[in-house]
Amino acid sequence: MINLTLDDLLDQLEEARQMAIEERKPSAMIQATATMAKLTGLDKPVLKDVNADAVQTISELMNELANDDQLLPQRISHAQNEY
Repeated sequence: MINLTLDDLLDQLEEARQMAIEERKPSAMIQATATMAKLTGLDKPVLKDVNADAVQTISELMNELANDDQLLPQRISHAQNEY
């Protein structure tokens, strides 16, 4: 039995994506990219608690959500724990 890690799978998908780019096969490239997104959880919406007193407008709320530097590491961590 082969024990693959998330990093192993992402490396293999990146190799496949690079091959698809070199061979000018956009569908294969998109498929590899989409699979990478699924493995890392980037294909799912993330809910975040926001203090209602901290934002006055929808624009401020969107800015606060967009400026969350912990979002990607949290998703990667979640994906590693999930798989």
